[in-house]
Amino acid sequence: MIKTIFIDVDQTILDFLRCEKEAVKDTMAEFGVEPSDKKARRYSEINIGQWKLLEGKKISRAEVKWTRFKLFFDEMGKDVDAKKAADFYEDALLYKYYYLPGAEEAIKALSEKYDIYLATNGFARTQHMRISGAGLDKYVKGLFISQEIGHDKPSAEYFEKCFAQIPSFKREECVMVGDSLTSDILGGKNAGLITVWVNADGKECGEIKPDYIIKHISELDRILEKL
Repeated sequence: MIKTIFIDVDQTILDFLRCEKEAVKDTMAEFGVEPSDKKARRYSEINIGQWKLLEGKKISRAEVKWTRFKLFFDEMGKDVDAKKAADFYEDALLYKYYYLPGAEEAIKALSEKYDIYLATNGFARTQHMRISGAGLDKYVKGLFISQEIGHDKPSAEYFEKCFAQIPSFKREECVMVGDSLTSDILGGKNAGLITVWVNADGKECGEIKPDYIIKHISELDRILEKL
């Protein structure tokens, strides 16, 4: 019987792509680049690549923060102080938080039956503000941010430190839910948890095989009822 849910935040509950697009367009305008959806998509591609390097322990969190902007503005042909751009973007992102359609209702319903813990690799200052601003904190028992934990998903060390903070935690009564195969699903598997992949776009899973696949968080309850 499942009692505890570990769940990712961005693109699982909150619409990070919308938030990111708005914040990065603000950043472009501030640093002399004409904003466009195409340029915002290119930034997003660069950003995803940097986070995957972090997951693979090839770069540090601090490097993720500014290198993505260095690479982006270099492509745009602009000589920009990447660290100032990163700080501006982070400030802009603080106040952008939108639920994916139907996600708040789903999380509220789940919170009445299960203990929910948010598990995110996002930057601590940003995530605290966005989660609070969205009112997501009222539905959860706790928030585990990798920057504060000292380890990143998908490492087993991240999860073990989280488990240690939950009274009477039992691994067999917990699932890991998220949209990222390389962070959430691989992380859950590394920690010995049942995994549920939120695959909104119908992507192929490749070598990392989740235990269950859903398209939206609203489908999670029917999965958990069977476990």
